Amino acid sequence: MRLSPEAEWPAQLDDLGDGRPVGLWVRGRPGLRMWALRSVAVVGARACTEYGAHVASTLAAGLAEQGWVVVSGGAYGVDGAAHRGALAADGATVAVVASGVDQAYPRGHAALIDRIAQQGLVIGELPPGDHPTPSRFIVRNRVIAALTRGTVVVEAACRSGSLATARAAQRLGRFTMGVPGPVTSGRSAGVHELLRGEAVLVTDAADVVELVGGIGELAPPRRGPVLPRDLLDPDAATVLAALPAARPAGPEEIAREARTTREEAVARLYELRALGYAERHDDGWKLTRQAMLPVGKDPHPP
Repeated sequence: MRLSPEAEWPAQLDDLGDGRPVGLWVRGRPGLRMWALRSVAVVGARACTEYGAHVASTLAAGLAEQGWVVVSGGAYGVDGAAHRGALAADGATVAVVASGVDQAYPRGHAALIDRIAQQGLVIGELPPGDHPTPSRFIVRNRVIAALTRGTVVVEAACRSGSLATARAAQRLGRFTMGVPGPVTSGRSAGVHELLRGEAVLVTDAADVVELVGGIGELAPPRRGPVLPRDLLDPDAATVLAALPAARPAGPEEIAREARTTREEAVARLYELRALGYAERHDDGWKLTRQAMLPVGKDPHPP
């Protein structure tokens, strides 16, 4: 089916101005206009690492599970991983191709493109039968950027074509995001340059949705493991913090470290012993192993 401005046209493509596609060819049944309203582009290196493929797949699956459409270019590497992640989560995905929608490119993705057409959409500007050329991939990237609410780049070298999608998204006022990688990896150097500019660092689907979603779609707070001392009242926590782990200490030393009286320290020490956080050794006290474990962790693993 050929999609023209008169039927099911995604209005956000009009932001391209004179660069707006004259029309789009669509392979698949869902309505592109409605899907595009809640879509995110996930793009990146073709020659990605295992890390990049894992991140792209996991990110796309998380977005799909939250009802977002994952848009990418159907290429090897990050694109393919993103499509597969969305499909594995029984989610929606759109491949924007640089050829006719009936031409599988790369040929090694023929089965993937067919599956995307069955479960999602394959779209392109070129009529059926046309084959891609290097320049058509760059032109195609503007459609990916304009169609979606934001673009996430997962692994990209400094000269990666996926950076063209990110730059197009920035020009159009779309959200631009990047997933950081090792600082020693050349495949992440382009992403890090984006993050030094106006791109936003994201690590998972929740971060992305918080940025591109509606009011109230917030990512959960990031925090470390809850320790026993986090659950104590301030006075007991102060005495607990003064307890050594390697050797027993006397009440006077503990009271001095906790800046309290000896009587108050002793009372808190017995309270901490009842809770399993302190143990007595003759006239001294020290931390128990339980006091140093995160809450919920078995102190006696099998």
